[in-house]
Amino acid sequence: MKAVNQLKTFQRILTEFPGDTPLGKFLPAYFRQNKQMGSTDRKVASRLIYNYYRLGKALPQLAAEDRLMVAEFLCNNQLNSFLQHFKPEWAACISFGLDEKLEMVANAYSEFALEDVYPWTDRLSEGINREAFLKSFFVQPDLFIRVRKGFEQQVKAELKKADVTYRDEGNNCLALPNGTRLENIFPKQHWFEVQDESSQQTAQFFQPKQWDNWWDACAASGGKSLLLHELQPDIKLVVSDIRESILANLDERFEQAGIRKYQKKILDLTQNPDPVLHDYAFDGIILDAPCSGSGTWGRTPEMISQFNPVRIEFFQRLQQNIIPNVVKYLKPGKPLIYITCSAFKAENEEAIDFMTSELGLKVEDQRVLKGYEHKADTMFAARLIP
Repeated sequence: MKAVNQLKTFQRILTEFPGDTPLGKFLPAYFRQNKQMGSTDRKVASRLIYNYYRLGKALPQLAAEDRLMVAEFLCNNQLNSFLQHFKPEWAACISFGLDEKLEMVANAYSEFALEDVYPWTDRLSEGINREAFLKSFFVQPDLFIRVRKGFEQQVKAELKKADVTYRDEGNNCLALPNGTRLENIFPKQHWFEVQDESSQQTAQFFQPKQWDNWWDACAASGGKSLLLHELQPDIKLVVSDIRESILANLDERFEQAGIRKYQKKILDLTQNPDPVLHDYAFDGIILDAPCSGSGTWGRTPEMISQFNPVRIEFFQRLQQNIIPNVVKYLKPGKPLIYITCSAFKAENEEAIDFMTSELGLKVEDQRVLKGYEHKADTMFAARLIP
């Protein structure tokens, strides 16, 4: 009976989910409206809906509950009562490897194809292993934190005390089980930043020097600026974004990190920023460019179902509009750090081609950060010099 009720809850959530809102925002609101649901009910409901969307575009002709069974089978490796109730023959094989499970699903549904999960693999950046990338969608990404220098032992001690397993990735990066309630373990301390492993790796491209002037052009809530400041606390920093509300979040994070000397500007970089930045010249610029976010959909799998590939060309045009308005503020020989959280070459390598052919920049380094190999986001980063 419990499994039947869990299925009914899943069906209600699927019906009410508007599709244009992230699941991570919709579910808390849904649970607040359904206060009769206990913590276990909420946990199971979240697992079911997220797993359902992890199937992406595959098996579209099946009923939602049948697609859910496939997703539950592929995304879990521990026995659960839900699958045991509805699909006991698959539940008995829950510990099988993913390749074996995919073969079983293909035998049960001849129309199943792994490529349908994310049907734009022909547009992926160079060097991405398509099969490994596709399979990564059936694995929930980890929660990553970047521990501030000097607090490594305190953080590890508190995690051990809370009986939270973690994986030390080096460079003060720890991987934790997704869903770890950090606010319960560290109610007041500001010893770390929540930041994906691939995002942390972009710091390798920065190489700031003391007293440099840097501009974080699409700063959002300041994650890359915090990385930059950790590398070189004596830089002079300008941060900008088009969204005033998200810069307020940046202010809060900077205060917690002890960063008080910086300039903040609200800028629409599709427009000429000369009226605001006419007398500025920078030793380095970080452009974490607007993009499809397609490298992060392991965390937000509902985006696969919502995505229209015309958006790739939209973001490509947007980037090519923004880049010239940013590059002109670089001092000669100083770096532009171009970053996306996209897996699409149109937003990555083709953006680099635009900068080299149209703007005369030279590539010092460029890389796909293959988060799909580490239960992290897949990103792209490049360092270019005018």
